[in-house]
Amino acid sequence: MRLVAIAALLLTLVTAPAPAFAGPAAGPDPETLPGTAWWTDPATGTRTVSADDTVAPRDLARLSRTGATVVREPGTRTKRLAGGDSIYPTGGYRCTIGFNARSTSAPKEYYFITSGHCVGPVGSTVRIIANGTIIGTVVQRLEPRDFALVRYVSTVTVPHPSAVNRYDGTLQPITTFGTATVGQQVQRAGSTTGLWNGTVTAVNVTVNYADGTRISGLIRTNLCSEPGDSGGPLFSTTIGLGLASGGSGNCTSGGVTYFTPVTPLAAAWSVGPF
Repeated sequence: MRLVAIAALLLTLVTAPAPAFAGPAAGPDPETLPGTAWWTDPATGTRTVSADDTVAPRDLARLSRTGATVVREPGTRTKRLAGGDSIYPTGGYRCTIGFNARSTSAPKEYYFITSGHCVGPVGSTVRIIANGTIIGTVVQRLEPRDFALVRYVSTVTVPHPSAVNRYDGTLQPITTFGTATVGQQVQRAGSTTGLWNGTVTAVNVTVNYADGTRISGLIRTNLCSEPGDSGGPLFSTTIGLGLASGGSGNCTSGGVTYFTPVTPLAAAWSVGPF
């Protein structure tokens, strides 16, 4: 969802012999441990932590002593680089457009929203194909919330509707942005793997990526994703919900993907569907 690989997240419990060690393991705060994601079930108050393959057995023992339910997610949780169509920021890697948007006040300017790690600094350009035509300029980039706003340049002649590519020759109109809820049926689109259906499994999740990046407030889903899908849209019918940030697993064996909620920052930057 650097969407260097948002690599897969299908959670499975892993059994492995624990190495012998004497006494409690020392180390940093378990909630900041790279390779983990933390969330609380709003209905039961149950605290859960998932751990990817980079978390050693020694650290799994530390996690179990926090009182949280510990589950394993095969693969390495990373951001992915490769609504729904591919883009090439300065640097040549590939990502995915999240949502097209328009300013909510005059002058009416057109933008697209994607993940912050998918673009360069403010003022850098984005292309529709590698080394091809420039389609936009980065005007906002917020880290570590992993959110970016790109303004379409005036010379762009390709239509950019308020819709998501369904990868079957049709477009899904997006008419509003909304807030994801646990159990909600959703879809996501990505320039590597196309359209997938799934479910929101947790909200307000804090993720510690393998590269040490820590992001809070994310949406957790049972959707797979692969490198190049980063920045892509999470939506439910006509409602835009989030932008692919990262994950683990793949779309062959299954995975988990985390999304940055789109509503708060789109409101703060006065943009929305049209």
